[in-house]
Amino acid sequence: MQNGEPKIWLAKPGNSPFWVIRYEDTETGRVQQKSTGTAKKKEAERVLGEFRADLLNGRYQGSTNGTWEAFRQKYEAEVLSGLAQKTVKKADVVLDAVERLLKPKKLSDLTASRISRFIAELRDGKRSESTIAGYLAHLRAALSWAVGVGLLPVVPKIKKPKRAKVQKKSKGRAPTEGEFKKILEMAPEVVGPQRADSWKHLIEGLWWSGLRLGESLELWWDRDDKLRIDLAEGRPLLRIPAELEKGHQDRLLPIAPEFAECLLKTPSEERTGRVFKPMAERERGERLTTNRVTKLIAAIGEKAGIVVHVEARSGKKKYASAHDFRRAFGDRWAAGLSGSCHATTYSNGRKKAPPGFEPGIADLQSAALPLGEGAGQASETIRAN
Repeated sequence: MQNGEPKIWLAKPGNSPFWVIRYEDTETGRVQQKSTGTAKKKEAERVLGEFRADLLNGRYQGSTNGTWEAFRQKYEAEVLSGLAQKTVKKADVVLDAVERLLKPKKLSDLTASRISRFIAELRDGKRSESTIAGYLAHLRAALSWAVGVGLLPVVPKIKKPKRAKVQKKSKGRAPTEGEFKKILEMAPEVVGPQRADSWKHLIEGLWWSGLRLGESLELWWDRDDKLRIDLAEGRPLLRIPAELEKGHQDRLLPIAPEFAECLLKTPSEERTGRVFKPMAERERGERLTTNRVTKLIAAIGEKAGIVVHVEARSGKKKYASAHDFRRAFGDRWAAGLSGSCHATTYSNGRKKAPPGFEPGIADLQSAALPLGEGAGQASETIRAN
């Protein structure tokens, strides 16, 4: 490299009638070669001048021989390292799927035709249309970045075939309050009397909070890097750290008064670690997986005999599970039965939540307050209820 610029020169190989341009790759240090397509030196010098200008101004896209592995390492180091943890996980899942299904050696192997095959493979794997759309969005973002840094000449056309729209049928209904109480009563018969209280606490938390099961199991009293309960304002608030939030900003969210009451049942000296700690079947100190907790809650629903859905063709019954508690929360939200706190939270221009609305953390962010900008207001919103 001379004066900060890569070395570029003309050469005449003995085995070719054409002049070639040789230059140093600034990233690898290797000498690359490109034919001028002419045997006349004067014409070759003109091509050299154009090439030099394109190379120094970032217009030359290279030979597109970059390996997929090198691209992925560069993308992870320069892009994904600065994104939220959940976004990084989703992107990694997509890139892993590309490697597993298409096995690209070079980045340029990802042609429109192969991406179309990728879509077909995802469908064969029973991925939903919304999941496929999410995969393609991440892949398009990665390839667009590759074009921007000169690793690809253009983004291959990514076109997801449109399918006929069908009305999505609900896979269940919301349990009633009476059924919820019956589920609580049956918990000891499934998890045992010694562990029942820890499971009832979790089930009540799901019923009153609207949190997803995975979110509730990762809700903490005292971890600033996790979803946690904040008691600094006098009443519980939900705090989302920037690394878990799409806007990359720490936020405080108001919660339902009933959920606040549920949380405050925990004695102050026990407010450490995770908020919900469903006890395992065996006393080995291991923590239950989300999948295992899902199955045990469903088993409690079945023991209580709470049927929320019956398959029309097979007659197979689906019993109340953790996700059905979210449906109940959504129904209360939509009907305005759970306090003006919910109405305030869902106040982004709509009077009422749509039918079947099932709010979670992402849905609550319309009421989120950036820290330092009205945290006390959020607390007052809760106190008013």
